[in-house]
Amino acid sequence: MLGQRIVTAVLLLALLLPTLWIASPWPFIALTMLLISAAGWEWARLNSSGPGLSIVSGVILALCCLLVVLGPWRFGDSAALWWLAAVLWIFGGAVALRLGSARWSRLAMPVRGCIGLFLLWTAWWALAQARIVGANFLLSVLCIVWVADIAAYFGGRSFGRRKLAPSISPGKTWEGVWCGMLGVLALAAVWMAIDARVALDSASLFTQLRQRLGAVPMLLCVIGLAAVSVVGDLFESMVKRAAGAKDSSGLLPGHGGVLDRVDALMPVLPCAMALTSL
Repeated sequence: MLGQRIVTAVLLLALLLPTLWIASPWPFIALTMLLISAAGWEWARLNSSGPGLSIVSGVILALCCLLVVLGPWRFGDSAALWWLAAVLWIFGGAVALRLGSARWSRLAMPVRGCIGLFLLWTAWWALAQARIVGANFLLSVLCIVWVADIAAYFGGRSFGRRKLAPSISPGKTWEGVWCGMLGVLALAAVWMAIDARVALDSASLFTQLRQRLGAVPMLLCVIGLAAVSVVGDLFESMVKRAAGAKDSSGLLPGHGGVLDRVDALMPVLPCAMALTSL
């Protein structure tokens, strides 16, 4: 299993990293469009769609991504969309997690399908817009999720006592969440120091928020982004539990599916873009 995880991770990085540093953002946008359409297929499968409808869902999501790239929003202001997605994640996510997997599965299948496709579409569009801002900016957003996850894992193993959501994800603890937040605060400090000393293609999210809002609001925003990453993770775990599935699919050997890799990113990307519009 570990060998599979390593090989899959190396292959994904080999595909994605070159597209980050190419001057044009379009190779990255095209590649991630394919990945998000696979996530749309996985979402439909987890929410009671048959094989044919699941494929159609993935195709519809890809077409929605393509239309928005070719349409007027390419150079328009999407702040209202980011804030709508942020509100849905913060308040809708809290309600969904409180109701639990049993009530989630009682929702009509078309409703669950549309919710997932909208959340995936807004996350992908925020990802594409972040890449257009610059590779350094995008990486700073992605690393919030990765560092929060790693710090939460080790913090939970070392100090975890109180379960966060035992009925949804028994392994997560409140102590892990606090460690994840401390991890992203340390990340922000290091990244801003690098921004100040190295000429990069764009300012990081941390530097932009500090310049726009000040140091203390920036720190609160970073903590908030770490918190919504947990919501995204728990939300996908709830959907998988409702479907009786361990992974969203087997597309990524050793890692599960695309949804399993982007669940925490789904709320963080639009929320980060919303904050930069302040």
